[in-house]
Parts: sequence; C-alpha cells; structure tokens
Amino acid sequence: MSLPDIAAALEAFDGCPLKKTATRLCYADGNPSARVMLVGEAPGRDEDIEGRPFVGQSGQLLDRMLAAIGLSRHADDPEQAVFITNTVFWRPPGNRTPTSSETQMCLPFLIRTIELQKPDVIVCLGATPAERLTGRTDGILKLRGAWLSTTISERKIPLLPTLHPAYLLRQPSNKRLAWRDLLSLRQMLDAH
Repeated sequence: MSLPDIAAALEAFDGCPLKKTATRLCYADGNPSARVMLVGEAPGRDEDIEGRPFVGQSGQLLDRMLAAIGLSRHADDPEQAVFITNTVFWRPPGNRTPTSSETQMCLPFLIRTIELQKPDVIVCLGATPAERLTGRTDGILKLRGAWLSTTISERKIPLLPTLHPAYLLRQPSNKRLAWRDLLSLRQMLDAH
C-alpha cells in the first residue's frame, strides 16, 4: 500500500459522515519523504475548496512559521521538507471541532499514513491530534512544547504538540510560545 492508495481508499470510504457534508477529500500535502510530519485537526473552508490541508490564512501562517526554521512543504530535500495531514480528512460543518467518533473513524487512515511516511518527528498542531496520537487530554496549552512520543507499529516516534495556526491568528500574543516550540523542533532535527 502507498500514500496514493490511502487517498484512493479515503475517496471510496463512506464510514465518516463528514464526507457527506464536505465538498472534497483533503488528505495530505508536502513531501512524502520528509523527516517531519505535521498533523492538524481538520480541513477548513479553504482546504475544503482546494482539497489540500493548510491552504487558508492559518496555512499561510504555518508556511511562514516553517520557513523561519528552514522547513517548507514545497522542499524537495527531505531534510528541509514537511508532510502535512489531519486527524479527519473532510471539513466538519461550520468548521466545528471534529467529534471523538469522527476522529476515531479516520484514525486507522492516519496511523497507516504514519506507517508509510515513516517520519522522524511528528508535530501535532492543536489538541485533537495530540490527544489522538498520545492519549493525553491535558489540553494543548499544557501539552505544548513538551516532547512526547507515540508508538506506531512498534516504532517510537518523537512527537511535539504545539499551538494550531488558527489559534495563533485569534491569540497572536501566544505566537511566542509557538516560536519556542519551533526552535525546539529545529534543535531536535539538528541533533539527529
């Protein structure tokens, strides 16, 4: 199975009710060979239109944040690239937070994506992916900045929860916290 196979399986998957209200599948973007995988929560309006994660205002902020530490979704070099996906692959109505059952329905696809992409590091953008991949429910303001790990197919992967760019657009004073997290990510990548 490959990443395009997962996208095809998601296109055919009718088990998640979000698919009925969304315009299109929004599976992944970036370099599949990247060392860093970013996992967000769910597609928004712009993502639903384009069919790619993080393309709206929060995606533009994310691109600037990544560029500040030498990473890009468009980089060919896996050392400088990122691969981006979400915990659910269709836009929830009204951009609401996906329910626990919706994220559980999509979790096998996310896990298989991680197995195939084999990231060295996972960055969770917001509480939902951090909770799904670690089981921790402490809230993102408590979890962010602390290196955790997730085990996928007996492979332990370092995981860094941080603030979602959409949250940073609403709470710009917390950009300093996200910057600290990005610097920690850069240090981790440089050390390994």
